[in-house]
Amino acid sequence: MKKYLIKRLLQSIPILIGITIMTFAIMQLSPGNPMQTMIDPKISSEEMQRAQENLGLNDPLPVQYFTWIKEVFTGNLGYTVKTGQPVGQLILERLPATLLLTGTAFVMAFVVGIPLGVYSATNRFKAPDYVLTVLSFIGISIPSFFFGLGMIFIFALKLGWLPTSGIVTIGADLTGFAKFMDYVKHVTMPSIVLALPTIAVVMRFTRSSMLEVLNQDFIRTADSKGLSKLKVNLKHALRNALIPVITIFGLSIPFLFGGAYITEHIFNWPGMGSLGIQSIVAREYPVIMALNLFTSILVMTGNLLADVMYAWADPRIRY
Repeated sequence: MKKYLIKRLLQSIPILIGITIMTFAIMQLSPGNPMQTMIDPKISSEEMQRAQENLGLNDPLPVQYFTWIKEVFTGNLGYTVKTGQPVGQLILERLPATLLLTGTAFVMAFVVGIPLGVYSATNRFKAPDYVLTVLSFIGISIPSFFFGLGMIFIFALKLGWLPTSGIVTIGADLTGFAKFMDYVKHVTMPSIVLALPTIAVVMRFTRSSMLEVLNQDFIRTADSKGLSKLKVNLKHALRNALIPVITIFGLSIPFLFGGAYITEHIFNWPGMGSLGIQSIVAREYPVIMALNLFTSILVMTGNLLADVMYAWADPRIRY
């Protein structure tokens, strides 16, 4: 396993470099540049040219890219064009909020999705199975921005149960349990919106895999031994049905971070997603490149975790 992990880590280096090249090229092909968002009528064209020269925006594109990648390998992710703030510091400031949101959505997706999938499979072609199937298709199909706005309208504006946006109540001096509950109220709606598509996918994969396993001979043998239905389903069937679900486990990590862009923007959540939207609008190339690099690393980490968990779920894979 150690040799395998080292090999996968080495393979990821050229992949990451290729991703950064593609991202850099796409950003350069997009209309506009960072200086156009800073145009001031009082600034002369000579001052504008001088500013572009100082920022390195007049250098050839290969020079700009290699300057950036060289700094990345030394731990410097660059500086924002407008304020000159270190990109690494900016991301670290937003990271806790995003981890809180995506972590809650991640746990919710599997804690809810797997039991629903098992229940749907064990009630195949019955009313609960049909209801859960319809709900899963709705969860997969409904756009997150529409679902988010709908939840805000119902639970925040009409019922007044939950706050409309933000991570904490502004101006409230809360401590202890009251502060914890304030976080819970603020994270509830955005985490549900972010987790909904993953819950639906996990449920469908779990159902499909469970149905396949429940028809295997070893399940019939366990039934014939007189084991309880609950023990057969959870101990024997579910563990063998987890392989496809583990794939979703690995891929859902970057999916949730990507989905956080829209969700954080809707709920004004102060995380990396809203930072990404702001950076795209402002043409902050260093921030966009750093966020893309971070997401790419998450994709590879998720795939690596999935491979390790395969061996845990199915001992045959170790050999």
